[in-house]
Amino acid sequence: MSTHAKRERLLLADLLEAAGPEAPTLCTGWRCRDLAAHVVVRERRPDAAGGLLLSVLKGRLDAAMAEYTAKPYEELIQLIRTGPPRMSLYALKQIDEAANAVEFYVHAEDVRRAQPDWSPRELDRVFSDALWSRLEKMARLTGRRSPVGLVLRRPNGQTAVAHKGAPVVTVTGEPGELTLFCFGRQAAAAVTLDGEKEAVAKLTVAELGL
Repeated sequence: MSTHAKRERLLLADLLEAAGPEAPTLCTGWRCRDLAAHVVVRERRPDAAGGLLLSVLKGRLDAAMAEYTAKPYEELIQLIRTGPPRMSLYALKQIDEAANAVEFYVHAEDVRRAQPDWSPRELDRVFSDALWSRLEKMARLTGRRSPVGLVLRRPNGQTAVAHKGAPVVTVTGEPGELTLFCFGRQAAAAVTLDGEKEAVAKLTVAELGL
């Protein structure tokens, strides 16, 4: 059975291929080539990927990124499509789903929404529910740097507190859009924000995400 992570992986590869290596993304300073290299390094170079979280490993991460961005773009796309090596933890279905479903969804939208002709993507209910479930668990982590109180709300009324504080801003949208908002893509997320004007302004430029 196909998983959300596998589906989003293949969609991401298709979008990167169609956009081309020099197309922009929502990741500041990165074009599609850089984003593709990031995905491959994260899966295939665990010794360097730790630099995403640990500053002591940043030099190793930078070296790995330089190595992979220099590879032919078509090779990077194929490495994304085929997935991690067989002995990688990411090759295990449950770990792949837990670690990559949100990751690949966000990066697919990084490619889609950086193009001038993008349109909102309608997600199926099962995937939307899966994103919401993950967002509920990660809300406090992704919202920890919010300068104001932050509440996430689905159109069906379900809510999650991402950051306690006052004043409070309530962000309403579908789970996919809330996910993008909480991962620092506030300007590209189709959501509505309710709260004091100054608080809303601070939130829209805050450094949210992991």
